[in-house]
Amino acid sequence: MSLDSDVIVDRRRMRRKLTFWRVSAAVIAIAAIVAVAVMVSPRGRSTFTTAGSIERVNIEGLIRSNQERVEALERLGKSNAAAVIVHINSPGGTTAGSEQLYNALTELKAKKPLVVVVEGLAASGGYIAAIAADHIVAQQSSLVGSIGVLFQYPNVAELLKTIGVKIEEVKSSPLKAAPNGYEPTSPEARAALDALVKDSYAWFRGLVKERRGMDDELLEKVADGRVFTGRQAVDLKLIDQLGDERTAIAWLVEQKKVKKDLPVRDYKLTPSFGDLTFLRTAASITLDALGLRGIAQQIELTGMTQAVDRVSLDGMLALWEPAGTN
Repeated sequence: MSLDSDVIVDRRRMRRKLTFWRVSAAVIAIAAIVAVAVMVSPRGRSTFTTAGSIERVNIEGLIRSNQERVEALERLGKSNAAAVIVHINSPGGTTAGSEQLYNALTELKAKKPLVVVVEGLAASGGYIAAIAADHIVAQQSSLVGSIGVLFQYPNVAELLKTIGVKIEEVKSSPLKAAPNGYEPTSPEARAALDALVKDSYAWFRGLVKERRGMDDELLEKVADGRVFTGRQAVDLKLIDQLGDERTAIAWLVEQKKVKKDLPVRDYKLTPSFGDLTFLRTAASITLDALGLRGIAQQIELTGMTQAVDRVSLDGMLALWEPAGTN
């Protein structure tokens, strides 16, 4: 009997020790992630570049305004890099964020030879970013285009009516804070939103027409909100060439006189504590360290974080959003 008690006590001690080390590992993992974030931030050390190299920049996921990304691209423009390859895999995001990124890439292009490679998707705001380059390369099955903008908002007026809740407000004019989602949208408010969408759409169309050298007939054909495969996009002048990074490098060598066989190095844009990708990674590492690998994998495989990220977008959107992704 005494032996059994000793065994139970020993097992409890082992469990406590195991829990202690798991928690310690989680704390160390989080601390390491924070340290890396600080090191590569503008307040820490500057992003690393190598003289005589081609720098690879990755633009992925939803695009929103990001001043740290703009500053990182400005530093790249002042570096000794020989050229820049921008890989884009994005469905777009906010119109303002896409315009900001377009302007930053345009300024970078004025200082360094720059080419865009479409990985899987450069739609809507992602395509706005892509046309900052003078040359766009995409794979045959890549998707590009989705030239258009939208303004979405939930309307819970019927739900509130059903549960007996009424929102009262006092405002300076009928169109102040319209639409609010608490009442049916008035014709005046809908007309005001329609004017916003049409104005942003006209800007987007004009940008595509100018950057891609399209006539009105071709622009009308491609600017109806659809996406096109890389194969289709070549003939429609949405991209310049089918291929991959090697194709982009060959173009830099031939057209921009970049030296052949230069190394290609990743240029890391600054991570941010507000970036959900950073938070998802931290959560996965922590759960894995605690022995909850199944939960960690589930976070990576489900669309939960993408859904939260999508809801956080505000204002006018330049976003390709198939019905099945909601």
